[in-house]
Amino acid sequence: MNENSYRVKMTVKNVFIRIFLFLLIAGLCFTILYPILSLVPTVFSAIEDIGNPNVIWLPEKFSTLSFTAAIRLVMPNGLMTIGKTVLYAAGMMVLQVFFSAMVGYSMARVKSVFSKIAYFLVIFVFLTPRQSLLLAQYINFKHFDVLGIMNLFTQAGEVDLINKPIALVMLAVFCFGVNQSLFIFLFAQFFKNIPKELEEAANIDGCGFVGTYFRIMLPNAIPIISTVAILSFVWNYGDTYFTNYFSPNAGFMSTLLSTTFVSANKNFILNALQNWYGIPTLNDFAFDAVKQAGVLIYLIPLIIVYLIGQRKLVQNMENSGLVG
Repeated sequence: MNENSYRVKMTVKNVFIRIFLFLLIAGLCFTILYPILSLVPTVFSAIEDIGNPNVIWLPEKFSTLSFTAAIRLVMPNGLMTIGKTVLYAAGMMVLQVFFSAMVGYSMARVKSVFSKIAYFLVIFVFLTPRQSLLLAQYINFKHFDVLGIMNLFTQAGEVDLINKPIALVMLAVFCFGVNQSLFIFLFAQFFKNIPKELEEAANIDGCGFVGTYFRIMLPNAIPIISTVAILSFVWNYGDTYFTNYFSPNAGFMSTLLSTTFVSANKNFILNALQNWYGIPTLNDFAFDAVKQAGVLIYLIPLIIVYLIGQRKLVQNMENSGLVG
């Protein structure tokens, strides 16, 4: 085989490989985007026309009434509802990153029997279903009393922390927040891979354990901090487990969506739409359209976070040494 025929063969091979990869990626993109694209004729159609079999991709009559109805149903305070949810997720993110990083660093660098036990407990909590811990956590916050001290020294006795923000804050501070055991594990794995020479040099310069952590380790942990921060924000923003049980009346978007658009409320919502907008008849598709419009509104902050941080997230996951 001469050189020219070899080049032709390799060129044809590369072309077929690129075509195959392009078709594979295009197919995956279509599979991922199809559910979102299929919402267009539903959420942007006039409510009375929803369910029309003639509508496939484009609505016959463009309307944003589904979004208006969704805002009216799940956002009683308007944009403040989303703002409150974003602030909650951001606050939990800060607490989880701060305390998870400290615990992860201690587990990675303090060599003792207790650190090994703590490491085992973190993995155990991560693998344990959250439902199995719910009863103990709920009773603890419902009848909160630190080791019986409050009941012993004060007349108030036990304190009910259910439906108070402090309950969610305490979960994050004591590392029982949303997927926080995973965050501790990620930090511990990252700090294990940082050369010990950095700590030794810091100790020679007079830095203690705390000084080394804040001055040396944290600045070098920016990749894993940003990764955990993005994951923490997304998961806390969409959490319905802790918010439903420990702060159901807080009015977060995730809680409002999960409690408003349930099957038991279908007739109530359809009747409300008829009264609000003077629509004579509605089918069940109208309920689904308003629900899907509410979900799209709910996703806006997550899409913004993704567009801002997706490149950093991918790079940090590749370069943070989590495989080690």
